[in-house]
Amino acid sequence: MTDSYFLAGRFGAATRLSPKALRLYAEQGLLVPAHIDPVTGYRYYAAAQAGRARLIARLRQLGLPIARIARLIELKPEVRLAELRAWLDVQAKRLEEQNELVEAIARQSNGDGEPLVGAVRIRDVAASKLVYRQGQVTVDVLEPFTERAEAEIRAYLAQCGKNADGPMTLHFHEPVNHDGKGLVEVALPYTGSLEPSGDLRIRLQPAGREAFLAVPEALETFPMVLRVYDAVETWFEQSSDLACFGSPYEIYPGSGGARFDVAYPITP
Repeated sequence: MTDSYFLAGRFGAATRLSPKALRLYAEQGLLVPAHIDPVTGYRYYAAAQAGRARLIARLRQLGLPIARIARLIELKPEVRLAELRAWLDVQAKRLEEQNELVEAIARQSNGDGEPLVGAVRIRDVAASKLVYRQGQVTVDVLEPFTERAEAEIRAYLAQCGKNADGPMTLHFHEPVNHDGKGLVEVALPYTGSLEPSGDLRIRLQPAGREAFLAVPEALETFPMVLRVYDAVETWFEQSSDLACFGSPYEIYPGSGGARFDVAYPITP
């Protein structure tokens, strides 16, 4: 071979890629040797491949999966940079959310939550008929799912001649996060008789009581809203004669001018 070709070991040292990494990238088609000696099996790489090799190494240092790297290295530099910056923004947001989750664990361990805990109140809830839609969602699609379901339910109520201006409740029957889907329910009240339609169902919500907390504007978004849930749960832990049962839910609009309340049903 000429001086413009290098054995895998020398090429890897120059591009900071281990022999194992070079073999993996060759198998995946990311960085195929320019020449393989048919007698010795030695793998040779061209000097012109060094730039691609260093780019792959840096993308791997970011923790990106090989499938995504394979797509990124084929993009024009300006497009690739835009994608990486967008990815970095997402990572920064996730880190912020993870930090808030750690703080939530700390609050739970320390029993913190004032003054939010002191703001929790109890109210009676009248029996009502609900028309609702359920879905399995992650945090990322929770808001659009909720908005779409609410709009379609209100349209159906109006179509049936019912009052479509009632409060919307968003029930969390399962945990919802970025990494896994959870079962949620969007529901609105109605009066009289109504038939289910498609995936819109109906049920009776019995009368009872709920512990609730109006959500401050600064805590409306995930994961900051977890502080409100923590406060209500801490309130239950401090109330020796009251217990929570069933799924928590959000009520739109909220009380006292808040965008929404977080509420938990109280054991009868």
